[in-house]
Amino acid sequence: MNNSYIKRFITSDGSARLIFADTTEIVNKAHSYHMTTPTATAVLGRALTAASLMGCLMKNPTDSLTFQLKGNGPAGTVTCVSDYSGNVRGYMDNPAVDLPLKPNGKLDVGGAVGEGYLGIIRDLGAGEPYVGMSELVSGEIAEDVTAYYANSEQTPSACALGVLVDRDYTCRVAGGFILQLLPGADDSVVDRLETNMAVINSVTELMDRGHGADKFAELVMNGIEYEEFDTIDISFKCTCSKEKYRKGLISLGRDEIKSMIDDGEPIETVCRFCKEKYVFSLDELDEILNETAK
Repeated sequence: MNNSYIKRFITSDGSARLIFADTTEIVNKAHSYHMTTPTATAVLGRALTAASLMGCLMKNPTDSLTFQLKGNGPAGTVTCVSDYSGNVRGYMDNPAVDLPLKPNGKLDVGGAVGEGYLGIIRDLGAGEPYVGMSELVSGEIAEDVTAYYANSEQTPSACALGVLVDRDYTCRVAGGFILQLLPGADDSVVDRLETNMAVINSVTELMDRGHGADKFAELVMNGIEYEEFDTIDISFKCTCSKEKYRKGLISLGRDEIKSMIDDGEPIETVCRFCKEKYVFSLDELDEILNETAK
């Protein structure tokens, strides 16, 4: 399976930038972890793609971005976390959500997400994290990202996302892009970009025909001078560890830990992102209890 990647482009005059991501491998990894239905694969896959695209726009290696869809639909809350390279992890409350197809034959992502808001948390490692929120426009996620940038960050942007689920329920292709205008953008370039964007109907249709980042750049930047900025390999990357869960147990306090020991059974913890299990024996719980006494 091909690795997922991000490729970034910029117009030669600095008017706009285009960030494209192929996240097929990432979405398949998420499907294997969470055993998602086709509807859920489309929801989580689009959210992971959006989080990766937005994450790679951060400036410092220690920065992280949390992308959270809080809708009232049956999918429940969807949470994805990206680092500044676009590596991403994610989960959703209800990976078993399964809705009928829409009249156009597409998966009903908007129906699964419902109404609510999109929250973006940027942790820049110093002081309070930056939190931005925007009401969901459609729950289809791409439109919601576009609205978020317009409402919360006053950055004119266009977002397109897509996940194509195969007959065996795996992800056939997944990806998307964000096009952003930069300060002082030339009006003629803006007009041309708007014209070019109108011809791109479906990200997944083009990807399924074998088109990658370079083809999307050709289409979006048609008639405009541009250059490739860089290419980054990305993956579904979880940062869980037994040590993190150990610290979590310590934070529960002596009474809670003692109660666990009194139950006489080992404690099993499960990572929400990657389903990795960490078991703490009674001896390890005793050690943790002793640490809380220091």
